[in-house]
Amino acid sequence: MINRLIAPAILAAGLTVAGAASAQTVGMATSNPGSLYHGIGSAVAKAANESGLNTTIQPATSPNQYLPLVNANEMEFGVSNLEEFLYAYEGLEWFNGRANPELRVVALLMPLQEAIFVRKDSDIKTIADLKGKPMVDGYTAQNTILPHLDAMYATAGMTRDDMQPVQVPSVVGGADAFMAGDSVGFIFSHGAGKVREADASVGGLRALTVPDTPEALAALREHWKTASVVTIEPGPAYPGVLETGTYWEYPQTMFTNASVSDDVVYAMTKAVYENQELLASSFPPFKKFDPATHMVGDVAPGQYHPGAIKFYKEAGLWKE
Repeated sequence: MINRLIAPAILAAGLTVAGAASAQTVGMATSNPGSLYHGIGSAVAKAANESGLNTTIQPATSPNQYLPLVNANEMEFGVSNLEEFLYAYEGLEWFNGRANPELRVVALLMPLQEAIFVRKDSDIKTIADLKGKPMVDGYTAQNTILPHLDAMYATAGMTRDDMQPVQVPSVVGGADAFMAGDSVGFIFSHGAGKVREADASVGGLRALTVPDTPEALAALREHWKTASVVTIEPGPAYPGVLETGTYWEYPQTMFTNASVSDDVVYAMTKAVYENQELLASSFPPFKKFDPATHMVGDVAPGQYHPGAIKFYKEAGLWKE
């Protein structure tokens, strides 16, 4: 809740900014329908539209495709995980030295929680049980997934070479290959629409856990530096979680281009901050989103956009 002493100032500034921002339409880059980033981006776009900022969804296959587009200001906003954002910003890993220095952070969002899913009625109970079996791989259009697989396999002392590779372009393609019977499992984020589809399609899923040990965390972070371990309990929001267990997670971010106007970014930041309930009703993983604690954090060497900083300072969240 906004502090009562600063609420009038934010309201007055917000009315002025909203008037300027609502005069244009902005794009929100997301990944394919059914994916987590499509769910996140769609929910944010809905909150922005409800707040007077005209926002349209512009799906692509994955963040590694649209991060450079936002850097080039061909789209105004996008959503991804923080680690891939920083890879793009500096030109690391699969960005192959092509830095994207015009990218700016708008907000950190709730952590993404991820797992490898298999059939509930299969004999695969642990990640180690995947050894020697056909398993999704490749991810030619979504490079970020390969280190995710590497990270989870490493917690069981394995690599991708221990499985029979089933080549797929993206996480959505991987889920489709699993439902078609080509792979014994697939990687996806908890709570995504595609997981629900797969759960219904095969008569139930099992989400494979990772150990909650210092050794497992070190193995995860060898491949994904922002990884941490979280406990998840069974519930309607978590198909495949059959009992309380530990999984891995990492922070998400919404980003923009440095040249997008301060007024527009201010309006988008304000819309996200003030509409947690709407976001959660649009996309259930936002139930874990706490604007006051999640939106501002360490994004170095990345930078926040000045329009976002302006709002955070008014809301009392910004610390230099």
